[in-house]
Parts: sequence; C-alpha cells; structure tokens
Amino acid sequence: MAVDWLCRDCLTYASTEPVPMRCPACGSPRLRSHEELFALTTAHVDCDAFYASVEKRDDPSLADKPLIIGGGVRGVVSTCCYIARQSGVRSAMPMFKARQLCPDAVIIKPNMSKYVGVSKQIRQHMDALTPLVEPISLDEAFLDLAGTQSLHKAPPAVVLARFARTIATEIGVTISVGLSHNKFLAKVASDLDKPRGFAVIGKAETLSFLAPRPISLIYGVGKVLAETLRKDGLTTIGQLQAEPPETLIRRYGETGARLARLCRGEDSRRISSDGEMKTVSSETTFNTDIASLEGLSTELLKVSERLSERLKAKGIVGDTVTLKLKSAGFRLRTRARHLMIPTQLANVIYETGLQLLEREVDGTAFRLIGIGVSGIDAADGNDPADLLEPIVARKAAAERAMDRVRTRFGREAVVRGKLYKHAPAPQPATNDDDQNQGKTK
Repeated sequence: MAVDWLCRDCLTYASTEPVPMRCPACGSPRLRSHEELFALTTAHVDCDAFYASVEKRDDPSLADKPLIIGGGVRGVVSTCCYIARQSGVRSAMPMFKARQLCPDAVIIKPNMSKYVGVSKQIRQHMDALTPLVEPISLDEAFLDLAGTQSLHKAPPAVVLARFARTIATEIGVTISVGLSHNKFLAKVASDLDKPRGFAVIGKAETLSFLAPRPISLIYGVGKVLAETLRKDGLTTIGQLQAEPPETLIRRYGETGARLARLCRGEDSRRISSDGEMKTVSSETTFNTDIASLEGLSTELLKVSERLSERLKAKGIVGDTVTLKLKSAGFRLRTRARHLMIPTQLANVIYETGLQLLEREVDGTAFRLIGIGVSGIDAADGNDPADLLEPIVARKAAAERAMDRVRTRFGREAVVRGKLYKHAPAPQPATNDDDQNQGKTK
C-alpha cells in the first residue's frame, strides 16, 4: 500500500511503497510520512519558545545560551528556550525556582511590542494560506486548509511545510505544526515533536493513539480534575474510552460529557476567522506584598499604561475592564465593569480599574495585580473625543500628546506624576497576556 510522504527541506512529495529513508531529491532525512498525510486539512501552528526565539534572533550571542524571558524576584517565567528547559525550567514557573534550576541562564524582561510586531508578520503569511485562520495567542493559531489545494497546487501538508520553512528563513523563528482532522487533535499533534515539529494524527488511528496517553492530555483537565479522576481509578484516556458516555455524564455532569467526546477524539468545533483575541491583559507580581490603596493604585497605573500601549500598537479597543488581584495566600479575585464607549486609553482603563480596586482594599495583602480588557474591536471610530465628557476628553487629548512625545523621544521621555513620585528601586516582574476564550496554553 502506498504511503504519502514529503520532504520538509526541499518539499518533494509523493505516495510510494516503500517510503524512502531519505529524500531522493535532496538527501534530507527530514521526511514526514503518513497514510492520511495528504487528506488532512486541520492544522495547529505554534511558534517554538516564541519570545526567546525572537530575542535569540536579534542577539546571535545568545544562540547557545540558556535564555529565560521573565524577571523580578517573585515573578514568573514567561517562556524560556529549549536549552533552559533541559534544566527543568518551564513557563509560569516562579523566577526564584528557575534561577535555582538554571543559574547560568540569561534573563531578559519581555518586550511585548517587539513580539506583537513579529506576530503580525507571521499572521500575514498565515492569511496568504487560507482565509480561515483562528489565532489563539500571539504565537499560535488554528488553520483550516480545506479546499485550498487547487489554489496552492499542493496538499495542505506540503503547504504547511513550505510555510514553516518560510517563517524560519524570512522571519527567523521556528514553528511546530500539528495536522489532523479536528482542532483538539491538531493541537495535541503540534506539541508532540517540538521544536521544528511536524506531527500528524489521522482519523483511523485516533482511538489507539489516545488510549495510552494520560488524561491530562485533554485540554481543560487540570490538577484538581485529574486528581478526582485518579481517585475514581481513571488515569489514562483509554480508561475513559472504556466507560460508557452515560456513566461519565452521571458522575461528572457536563464535564463528563466533554470527556466522553474528547477521549474518543471527537471535536466538532469549526475554525473561525472571527476567533480573534477576546482578552488582552497585563499584570505584575510584586517583590513585596502590598495592602495599601496608594501602593496598589500605583502598580495599577503601571499595568494600565502597559496595557494601553499594547492596545494602541494592535489598533484595538475593548469595552469591558477586568481587575485581577491575587492575595498573599494565592486567593484570586476578579472584578469587571462594562464601558459605554470602547477604549484603549490608559487613563480610562486606570480610572475604571481604580473604582473596582477601591472596593477590594480591606487590609488584605496582595502579591499580584492585573488589568485586562475584553470585548475587543478595531479602534477605528472608537474613543471619539467629541463623545466623551469634557474632562475625559481633555485627559484623552493629553494622553495622545504624551504618546506622540514618547514615540519620538522614547517611553521615558514622559512619566506620569504618580509614577515619577512613587518610582520604586526594584522592578516587579510582569506578565502580559493575549487570550482567546477557551485558550489552553
């Protein structure tokens, strides 16, 4: 039986029996073969250690060094390169632990404006492949390539391999591709062979592929749910497959129904080009817990300004502001408020967040504060000064003027009085995030 195969270096492809060990055209061993390779059309594309890859691209001296993107004493790792991962460093790990595991690592604070710019470049290449691109974050997206073979004169698998080669050579970062017959399995596949991976999960092998895998492979199964399932004797996906769906539903309700579908690789969600980022947020973890309104509001202004910069860079606005607080005991509080007019202005974001914050200051010491906006839309026609109250309009005009000065002379050229007066010596760690509803990252 002939098997589909392609060379990921020179893009030669064919269906033969047997599959060659090396590409007959260029001699490369980087072949990908699969019985369904040329029939599958749902892909998940994920940049490899994106932030770290961009920094190494821009500074070749970092190429062979362990690199961590993060910072602060009590912050967390945003991402790290694969060299650092060999020492056990992982995303979202506390920085103090990452430093212990990899004391020789180079540590760089995130440069979100740079990463957003690179993300836009990659997105342009995605849009050239298919109109059905659903971004999940700055560095990953789903693509539906059904019906594009006649346009590209090649099967989707070949188009994706060409795309990966283009991104590596023209933009300077590498990507991993997962190809399957639905979103769940495409996402699973993209994580199988990182970095520079190209993994395939076909329809015929779905049940057998999933059966030996741990239940935690199913997105949405966190530590708490995994422990509940373990106590019930369920640790592998195959054990879930053996349970009748009605049993899982009776035990776990709606979660059980979802587990029953995904353990069998069933996912009916469509890839939608409307799946743009639904939430953009910025947060900071303090070096020392803060309980006072003055201290918290100063940090809130910092993250509000950072969030505003990102919204302006993306040309988007949001109509709902969400405040996030995490106590010293790791208890999380979130509070939200809807805006009459969508905004990207730091002043509006800050003052809305401040109103929410004032209700939460009760003597509790907090270790983290964050601010985010949702209800994302294009900025065209929004934040119109003539629709704002006169006082707000004047502040908006002042902020726009400040933006112009910063664009010309640098961010430190203008500092708000509150931040200038309270500028602390140690810099807190930051964590900026773009999220799509239902995102697993």
